[in-house]
Formats: sequence, C-alpha cells, structure tokens
Amino acid sequence: MTGKGKTALFAAVTLALGLSQAQAATLDSVKERGVLKCGVNSGLPGFSNPDDQGVWKGLDVDLCRGISAAVFNDPDKVQYIPLNAKERLTALQSGEIDVLSRNTTWTSSRDTDLGVNFTGVNYYDGQGFLINKNLGVSSAKELDGAAICIQSGTTTELNVADYFRKNGISYSAVVFDTSDQTAQGLEAGRCDVLTSDLSQLYALRIKLSNPDDAVALPEVISKEPLGPAVRQGDDQWFNVVKWVHFAMVNAEELGVTKANVDEMLASDNPDIRRLLGQDADFGQGMGLEKDWAYRIIKQVGNYGEIFETNVGQGSALKIDRGLNALWTEGGLQYAPPVR
Repeated sequence: MTGKGKTALFAAVTLALGLSQAQAATLDSVKERGVLKCGVNSGLPGFSNPDDQGVWKGLDVDLCRGISAAVFNDPDKVQYIPLNAKERLTALQSGEIDVLSRNTTWTSSRDTDLGVNFTGVNYYDGQGFLINKNLGVSSAKELDGAAICIQSGTTTELNVADYFRKNGISYSAVVFDTSDQTAQGLEAGRCDVLTSDLSQLYALRIKLSNPDDAVALPEVISKEPLGPAVRQGDDQWFNVVKWVHFAMVNAEELGVTKANVDEMLASDNPDIRRLLGQDADFGQGMGLEKDWAYRIIKQVGNYGEIFETNVGQGSALKIDRGLNALWTEGGLQYAPPVR
C-alpha cells in the first residue's frame, strides 16, 4: 500500500471511530441535555398530534414519554420535533433527533442502507384505500384509471405501483408532501382515492368535513410494520428504546397497569417482580435505574392502555386491536421476558 493509501485508510478509520464514539453516547447526551429529542409526525391523530393546548398526544408520543420516564423519571422531558416523510430519516441520521417515533415502516433498505436501526414494532399495519362513497366501487380491483392521492417519500408509492401492475390495471398518481395534503386532495376532488397505511386512513378520515362520506375498501395490499428507530452504532441507546416498548407489552401481559403498579410491587409473581425492579437490577445494563420499567408503567401505562387511549375504543379512531393484540389474544404483540 502506498503512503497516500495508508493515509487515506487511516483517515477513514479515524473518521469511523469518531462517528462511532459520538453515536455511542446518545444516552449520556440526552441526560446531559436534560431533554429527549423525539421526531414525530407533524399531525396524525392517534399517533402524534398536538391537542388544542399544544400538548402532544398519541401512540408514538407515548413511546417517547416512556423513554423519558425511564431515563428522567419524568415523562414530559421531551422536545417533539415534527417531521414530514421526506425529512424523518435524515433528521435521525444527522443527529437532529435522538429517536424517530413517527409511523415509519421497517423495511430492509431502511434497516441496512440508511444507517438506522428499528427497535421493534409498536403498530402492525397494512396499506389500504379510502374512497368517496359516491365513487360507487367496492374493491380496489375496480379502480382502473383512478387518480390516487399519495404522500411522497413513503413506502406507499412502490406498494400501489406493485399492486396495480400485478392486477393489470392503471392509475395516475397525485403526489403530495404531507398526509394532510393528500386528505385535502381527496376532499377537493383532485383524486378519486387516497392510499396510505390503514392507521393513517383512520386518522385522516376524521379530519374530513364529512367523514361519513368516505369508506375504506376491503383490500390490504402490504405489510407495514411501524416502529421507532435509532441511529446505528449505539447499542446502549438501541437497547433503551427497544426495552421501553417491551416493558409496556410485558406489563400488559402480566396485568400490570398504571392503576395497580404500586400494589404489584408486593406481588409474588417472579416475572412481575423482575419487571418492576424488585428482584435483581435489569436497568444497570442499559445505564438506567433499577425501577426503569416501574417508572414507564406508573407514568405512561402499559401497551394496552396507550393503545386503547390513543387509537382504540377509547379514542376517536376506535381501531380494533387486530394484529396488535397480545400473542395470547391472537395478535402479534410479543415481548422477550425481563430476565
């Protein structure tokens, strides 16, 4: 190897090591800063949306609140940074945010090419179609020649192209930058159909002037595992975010809720005692306190509680648990044990 080659290699290795060291200190940076920077959707009811008082609420928001509770013993030390679909991954890669919790689909290219790690699936979803009832169709296969509103920078663009090609039908894409713009496009008659993840269709439908005029078609054309993501190169922070979700899922399975978590501290169930930090210290390996999971459940709730409040029957969306039920109830939500 020439002198120049050795110099270039040394520079590359030095840069890589520098980036790795910088990335490996996310938890320390968050603690030092005193606030978690959480990237969220700019406005998706049920998932991340500011209320009339400007308070952020939603399923994805509660994941961030859970992280804050685990780290600070306070669920509200979070700075929410609204991002559109095009901005979200770049914001994470650049360090603008500590975690992306914004209805983002876990795909192979995002997981391997873009320098991010998905920490789990907090909502199992699939892509569907929302139409105006006046269109008079009952299946997506009847949409030949339809104009379809699509948000750019999302997996929906490729999914809809694949679906129409496989079924030998045509369409014209009407592309917008934000999900709100796609709903406005449908309402204004700029397109016949709006396509997105079903969860997003539920959220956008309630924003329409006449929600009852819109109906979802029965087809689900893709797998959309939605979940939070962190930058690659920081296993400690990856573990923290991952286990916040797992703690919520385990808590629901074990029957530990916001209301009874203090009572459960005296439980004889070894799984509950480990979860709540009564037996052994499972926070130490993540750089957290022994009662990290207790804090999450006490201050935010278990997975079932945040689902029902934000998107389930206790919300305006009234989405059934479906695939997001616990594995013991026929769903896919399953967490490794705290052990």
